[in-house]
Amino acid sequence: MLRGVAHGAKDTFTLLLARSQYCNPRLNFPSAWTEITNRSLLIHSTYTTDTKSREENKKTIESLYRLSVDIKKIRRLKEWVLLQDVAYVKEIADILQEMGADETTVANILERCPEAILHTPAEINSQRALWQLVCQNEKQLIKLIGQFPESFFTTEYHENQKANILFFQELGLKNNIITRFLTSAPNIFYNPVEKNRNVIETLQRNYLSLGGSDANMKIWILKLLSQNPFILLNTSTAIQENFEFLQNYFTDHEVLQLLSKLKGFIFQLTPTTMQKSMLFSKNVFKCSDQELKQLVLKCPALLYYSVPVLEERLEGLLKEGISVAQIRETPMVLELTTQIVQYRIKKLSALGYDIKSGTLESLNGTKKDFEVNYGKIQSKKERPIFNPVAPIHVED
Repeated sequence: MLRGVAHGAKDTFTLLLARSQYCNPRLNFPSAWTEITNRSLLIHSTYTTDTKSREENKKTIESLYRLSVDIKKIRRLKEWVLLQDVAYVKEIADILQEMGADETTVANILERCPEAILHTPAEINSQRALWQLVCQNEKQLIKLIGQFPESFFTTEYHENQKANILFFQELGLKNNIITRFLTSAPNIFYNPVEKNRNVIETLQRNYLSLGGSDANMKIWILKLLSQNPFILLNTSTAIQENFEFLQNYFTDHEVLQLLSKLKGFIFQLTPTTMQKSMLFSKNVFKCSDQELKQLVLKCPALLYYSVPVLEERLEGLLKEGISVAQIRETPMVLELTTQIVQYRIKKLSALGYDIKSGTLESLNGTKKDFEVNYGKIQSKKERPIFNPVAPIHVED
């Protein structure tokens, strides 16, 4: 299994974004993330683009000052908020305090997301009721707002958000997963629910057509979404193309194996990137199509990682004196970054273990796997050699 797949769900979102430069250009994760971080600019353009000729709203400044908000910080980052003729500073602060926020929390929220004061109390109360559909209580809600204010105060897609929350609940996603989506992957709620429904139905239909059972399909869908909700930013057509590409190279049963191992990561790819990665591996390992297929099933990283990533990791291994034959025998080592490989080789070398002539299994695996293997090698090295024919000296 890919190392990234073994990460916790929270880390997975970060991992997905970090890897996106090598992935599906149709999905374009950096653009999705930019949309989140630059959303205030869209709100900005709704209100004003003239920051030079306008003066700050004195009433807004005074209201923020009474709440101990760092106005200098707002001027530096989002001065345009202070220029608006209408703001609801006190009203928004009162709503936050009703939910249990103390003065410090209110100030921090308004400093991080000052555009919150431009929303009407009615809009914020509607958003409050919406998030209460999945939050355990208002204590949890205000905690989430404090951590992710931009996500909460995006009210432009309220109806889509509500419809998608209800759809995710119908699918069987737990509320704690949905709240994580609202904060870490809010873009998926801006889609019309029909778009998200089409993506899910495409996944379900293909899984069942591959011979998967209905029960396993439901579990797979929930795991896939929990791990990679960004799949919903893709199109049904792009997902269908990936299924068809895999079926051209693998049997239905083998495709199900890959879906199980790679889960949502496989839908970050395109047929073109997968084909290039497979061709690269075929040329490096000088293997037949059948042998390549077995290597990919053994190590899905050969399908998942782009050519530049595979090339970099291969070069890193070769520089350490590891042969292509060794890598072909244990291709899972390509799941490790060059830095991790160098660190592990250094530790093993300190014990006198020669990675060039030995197996790469001792180098392979998760951090926990490696520490276990390292401990065994260390214990074996320190264990005294017992000679069964040596005389035993017993003192009188």
